Order: sequence, then C-alpha cells, then structure tokens
Amino acid sequence: QVQLVESGGGSVQTGGSLKLSCTASGNTGCMGWFRQIPGKEREGVARMYSFRNNTWYIDSVKGRFYISQEYAKNTVYLEMNNLKPEDTATYFCVAQRGCDFDWRRPFVGFDYWGQGTQVTVSS
Repeated sequence: QVQLVESGGGSVQTGGSLKLSCTASGNTGCMGWFRQIPGKEREGVARMYSFRNNTWYIDSVKGRFYISQEYAKNTVYLEMNNLKPEDTATYFCVAQRGCDFDWRRPFVGFDYWGQGTQVTVSS
C-alpha cells in the first residue's frame, strides 16, 4: 500500500503564499490535491492529468495555485499564491496508480490519499 505524506501547511495572512509538498512511499501515476472545509464535502483543487505535465484546476484557484509533479521523486507540489480566507481548509494529497482522466469528472479515480495538512488564511 502506497502512503502519501503531506507537508508545508500553516497559517498566513490574506495575500500570502504557501507551498505544499507530498511524497509517496512508492511509485504512483498522476497526483493531485483535494481540500475540505469543515462541514463541507471534499473538493478537488488541482491535479496532473497526463505524464506530459498537463494540469487541471478548479476555477476558484486558477491563476493563483500551481501544481507540479516530480515523477522520479514520487512527489507533488502545490504552490499557493494570493491566498484568501476561503482557501482555509485541510488539504489532501491524492494519487492514482496510473493516469486516468475524464474532463467531465476530473477529480475521480484516485487510489491513494494522504492524511491532510491544514492551511489557514486570516483576513
């Protein structure tokens, strides 16, 4: 069983930046990030969707968040800029065994989940 370990969460003020990292204990395919606000469902935020480094983002983070993956290191990053209070959430790293993608449902089919790291943005 592959384990995912996130790091890099913390507290920042509005407009600040954080960079999350996640390393898998074994080989994975495409990786991504979800987040969950207390009382709400988890939502996909960003993901890799091909081995050619294509990326997918939800609208609310486009232009502010950037995902990248180092396949040789089994590591994915999420650079978050211009953070807003509504970005406050627990962020979860996810990974697929391969790299399956359907643009109609871009955030389904992940096989492995991390434990989460807290991001808090204060106004």
